[in-house]
Amino acid sequence: MEQTQDLKCGGGISRNDAIVSVGATTSRFDTLPEDCISMVIFHTTPRDACVVASVSRTVKSAAESDLVWEKFLPPEYSSLALPPSLDCSSKKKIYLSLADDPVLIDEGKKSFWLEKSTGKKCYMLSAMDLKITWSDSPAYWQWVTVPESKFEKVAELCNVCWFEIRGKISVRMLSKGTRYSVYLVFKRASSRSYGFDHTPIEAEVGFAGKEVRKTFVFLEPSDTDPRSGYGYSGVSLAAVSRAFRTRRPWMRFPREEVEGERESGGNVEEPKERGDKWSEVKLGSFYINDGGCDDGDEIEVAIMETRMGQWKSGLLFQGIEIRPVKEEEVTK
Repeated sequence: MEQTQDLKCGGGISRNDAIVSVGATTSRFDTLPEDCISMVIFHTTPRDACVVASVSRTVKSAAESDLVWEKFLPPEYSSLALPPSLDCSSKKKIYLSLADDPVLIDEGKKSFWLEKSTGKKCYMLSAMDLKITWSDSPAYWQWVTVPESKFEKVAELCNVCWFEIRGKISVRMLSKGTRYSVYLVFKRASSRSYGFDHTPIEAEVGFAGKEVRKTFVFLEPSDTDPRSGYGYSGVSLAAVSRAFRTRRPWMRFPREEVEGERESGGNVEEPKERGDKWSEVKLGSFYINDGGCDDGDEIEVAIMETRMGQWKSGLLFQGIEIRPVKEEEVTK
């Protein structure tokens, strides 16, 4: 059904009166040759192409042309394992399929998809693609299959005191001129986990061999610790960092100290539920500029808890997700 919202141009002209100026001549946009219209839309974004398609039938035809949508597709799209039922005669349909349904790459160790509004590349590094300390020992980790995972296997934490997961991805696989956020995707293996409910976990994200950004996260949601009666929602990074430096359990800091530091340096990230039966916690972010990154560079991610020494168990790890920061998050 045709949209009724007007596409404004210049001084408030509605879509029915949309015009473009060519030299001294002014003409209706949709009276231009279709190839010319396609070339104009070619230099916009997938979101813009969908919006402008409502101007007229002529513009819609140009906006949905293969010339436009092949530009939005990544160069390697033809080598991807697309669904057999997909109609590959339309580049727009291929694009929408990659935006809606991630495909497995790298022998099933990664998944790849496109952010629908921009065409930016997104990835998840599966647990099989990560370096997990002691993951080859069944006493500490198990590799299991769960129906809600996009990968063949996920890592189940059985029992460890040294918790460490690391991953990396080549810069050349990512979209240039893009700020990315990195998330750990996981969930409880059963009704509850053990050893994480009051333990800040160290996280690092950055370019390999260069300075990385360090922070702390929780892998359990903000509940009240049954032993102390202390809820840790909104705990400041400053309080946790100071606890690690002094090796003093962070929960033993007086509440007024924690509250006083909460406004400086932000809060410790806590997990949030996703719509796919998994949870995620933000580990950090990084920026790939338009030309200053060497294609040989890599982004490294680490999440660990090796100082406290308590045993931990009861979590399933699907992988590490890397996706563009949304516009509304950038402007906050």
